[in-house]
Amino acid sequence: MTLSEHTVKAYDDELKKLDELVVRMGGLAESQMAAAIDAITRGDERLAQRAIVSDDEIDRLEQEVEQAVIRMLALRQPAGQDLRMIVSVLRISSDLERIGDYAANVAKRAIALRAHAPQDPLRSLPRMVRLVQGSLDRVLDAFVKRDSAKALDVWESDREIDEMYTSLFRETLTYMMEDPRNITPCAHLLFIAKNIERIGDHCTNIAELIHYMVTGKRLTGHRPKGDESSYVVVEPDA
Repeated sequence: MTLSEHTVKAYDDELKKLDELVVRMGGLAESQMAAAIDAITRGDERLAQRAIVSDDEIDRLEQEVEQAVIRMLALRQPAGQDLRMIVSVLRISSDLERIGDYAANVAKRAIALRAHAPQDPLRSLPRMVRLVQGSLDRVLDAFVKRDSAKALDVWESDREIDEMYTSLFRETLTYMMEDPRNITPCAHLLFIAKNIERIGDHCTNIAELIHYMVTGKRLTGHRPKGDESSYVVVEPDA
């Protein structure tokens, strides 16, 4: 093998390692979110603690991605599609780290919710969770396959997640107004729902980055949004 061939192979190996680090982060984020959600539905504090502890490994992997990217930019001076890929991977790792943070927040709230869960509002949460978990799974698959069409599908599905959050927000406020004893558990539930909705937002961020990485074009137009909770007004019963 010539020196030139060795250099090319080493560079290809570094690019492959970046991919592998992101895939590992994504797998951990999926497992962490699943454990946090199971902790809510089962009232299992051990699952919640597992989700919280997993966040440290995701943080470590993000730092490893950052160090690898800095080294490649300094030594390889990538251009064109390689540069798009490397910069996009750095930003995707940041979004995955934030997903891990939000999953850990869900797990912490799950522990607080164990003592007095508001059963009726909790029935509205599973569908929203399934939508977000589906978005995370699809966007990670889009990354592995470099599938810009699938990434676009995730980007466009964010509106439905936001609408589900707004619906749950309205429903939960109603329970809080009907009975003051519901205020504390419903407040925990709202924090959980908001963290799940934010995970959906970061899946959308990743979808935008994948589309750019593959096509070299940024998604134009307004991001589809359906969260109206910031200006929801709930009228009290007459």
